[in-house]
Amino acid sequence: MTTLLLIKISVSIATVIGLSLIAEHVNPRIAGLLSGYPLGTAIALFFIGYEINPEFAAEGAVYTLAGFASTLMLTTGYLFGMNRLTTAKELNHPAKQQQQETGSWLAIALASVSGLALFLASGLAIDQLELNLITAACLPTLAILGCLWFYRHIPETQVTKRVAMSVSVLLFRAITAALIVVLITGAAHLVPSSTAGILAAFPISMFPFLVLMHRTYGPGKALTVIKHYPTGLGSLMVYATGVAWFYPSLGLLWGTLLSLALATVYLAIAPPYMDKLRNLLVSRAPA
Repeated sequence: MTTLLLIKISVSIATVIGLSLIAEHVNPRIAGLLSGYPLGTAIALFFIGYEINPEFAAEGAVYTLAGFASTLMLTTGYLFGMNRLTTAKELNHPAKQQQQETGSWLAIALASVSGLALFLASGLAIDQLELNLITAACLPTLAILGCLWFYRHIPETQVTKRVAMSVSVLLFRAITAALIVVLITGAAHLVPSSTAGILAAFPISMFPFLVLMHRTYGPGKALTVIKHYPTGLGSLMVYATGVAWFYPSLGLLWGTLLSLALATVYLAIAPPYMDKLRNLLVSRAPA
């Protein structure tokens, strides 16, 4: 049990830190896309399948697929909590950027509470539904289209002044990611597969990453990550569908590897088309 717990913690730490390094050394657009890669969800579903059984994880994956609509409710709630939607364009102004170099803990707390509340409320509603893979896929698909349109005016913000990764930042990333993984996989032993699946849809790696980017670089950087998150979310949908299909027949290892391969193919092919879709929605939307 101790060894399993250490593995969970180690894998969670590696994914969150890796995503943060990419964001700091590449750009927030790429980080937003990779936030949709099935890192946290893969960890949660794998360990749920390992600790309980693959069939339980496969049943839960159907609701994980639907639960990605709740994940977008979290980012939307975070956006509302930041209270920056109507003034987002101001962040492109140099004077405003200087005033918003970092995010206050109060602003982060309000945004986090708002996002978590919407995630839990929408997840509870989804848990009441009878879903199959087709109906489950409809919910996040509609949510993605809605968020691509709703996030259309969020400006792009690059990291102009990099902040060194301190010990306190590393500890925060480590503790947060590990705690979320342990809580979700532990709760799976106490709840139905549908509830466990929805919990597995929680953005385990993206949420602490978003909080850290908000704190370190201010709301502009957090907004950019939020803007591009729906584009990468399709990769998570592909992964959850793969788990639902492959876990019962191929088992945990091969089911996970094949699902990750399909998710990788999606991220390699889909983003340019998602960008075109976003541009189409923006061009046809009222000013």
